[in-house]
Amino acid sequence: MTSMIGWLGGAYPWVKAAHLIFVMFWIAGLFMLPRFMIYQCETMPGSAEDQAWVDRIARLRRIIMTPSMIFVWVFGLCLAFDIGAFGQGQGWFHAKLALVLALSGYHGWAVGAAKKIARGHRPASTRSLRMMNEIPGIATILIVILVIVKPF
Repeated sequence: MTSMIGWLGGAYPWVKAAHLIFVMFWIAGLFMLPRFMIYQCETMPGSAEDQAWVDRIARLRRIIMTPSMIFVWVFGLCLAFDIGAFGQGQGWFHAKLALVLALSGYHGWAVGAAKKIARGHRPASTRSLRMMNEIPGIATILIVILVIVKPF
């Protein structure tokens, strides 16, 4: 069986740059979405202002968040295969992968919550949205440490 390690060749730094660019876009969207939902929850369901937030959130998801997440995964998997990150002795990568999977799940939760709010459902308190807004920041800190420090 032929190894895939190094298959990107000279394209590696370009793929890595693209991965990081889309990570920034995705994380920015993950920071913005819960904040937008909080603002929308302060409006009257069905009002013009509510509809404006529905439209803003839909554009954020459609134009920035979901495409960015897809590119993060595509470029990230290319990089992982290129360096043989799925092999033994790459604990840092496996932890990073688990965190990115969790962030993808968070993305799905946030999109689902935004759709519920768009249909007029308002949580009893926006406190949970404010707390959930911290998840992308914590995950980003942990992922950067894992990638740069490679503690295990």
